[in-house]
Amino acid sequence: MLKKVRSYLPEKFRDQSITVPVVKLQGAIGMSTPMRQGLSLSAVSRQLDKAFAHKDAPAVVLIVNSPGGSPVQSRLIFQRIRDLAEEKEKEVLVFVEDVAASGGYMIAVAGDEIIVDPSSVVGSIGVVAAGFGFTELLKKIGVERRVYTAGEKKVTLDPFQEENAEDIEYLKGLQQEIHDTFIDLVKGRRADVLSDSSEIFSGKFWTGKRAVELGLADELGDLRGTLRKRFGDKVKPKLISAPRNMFGRRVGSGVEAILGNVSPISGVGEELISTVEERSLWARYGL
Repeated sequence: MLKKVRSYLPEKFRDQSITVPVVKLQGAIGMSTPMRQGLSLSAVSRQLDKAFAHKDAPAVVLIVNSPGGSPVQSRLIFQRIRDLAEEKEKEVLVFVEDVAASGGYMIAVAGDEIIVDPSSVVGSIGVVAAGFGFTELLKKIGVERRVYTAGEKKVTLDPFQEENAEDIEYLKGLQQEIHDTFIDLVKGRRADVLSDSSEIFSGKFWTGKRAVELGLADELGDLRGTLRKRFGDKVKPKLISAPRNMFGRRVGSGVEAILGNVSPISGVGEELISTVEERSLWARYGL
């Protein structure tokens, strides 16, 4: 109703600003605990739906800052962005902050354009699995590992047993399938601008400046400057935040643990492990 009333006002009294919704996608992907919800489709779907619902917005902006994580959640977020962009006929502009690597880059590729800082870390198109082996430790402390299974391959790559070459080969096969999916996704979105460098899909990562040269990103820039250049000085970025519950916490932020639905001890333990894992992901890129 208010919008209709404004249309009858003299032009000088009308609001000439252009609102562009902004969604921030930050953190390790898929690493959720009772105390904290990681970056996942369930965590960001409401913000994405709300952002793309802005009928008059000329584009939707995504700010990506993620070192990666779950390949499944990465692709689910990517697909939801593309589905909404096509359904609502919206251009998607992605701005990379510190890092868009591995799954973080998979999400960034959902953008019609990727804008980076010269020092952003971009790339790492690959798949990794890591763990530890404790066989010698068990021998030293006199512990015997006993495992009983129905199904000869039910236990593979057990850290308390010697490595098996056949199991390793099987794992690498799975990794290659996931890697191929990642490669196809990137090529499907950016084949017309990608460099023919053999290193692009090697798992290496680069600065934002080099990423533009390789075709992994489109240009150097920042959110405010880019939006003003494209949509005028009166453009207004509008951050779409996660919904909050009656306690003022973001939905899914772990209030269940505080209310007693989750053991506080269990919650703290999982939070500590998740924090260490996430910290290791960021540290890989010097952050």
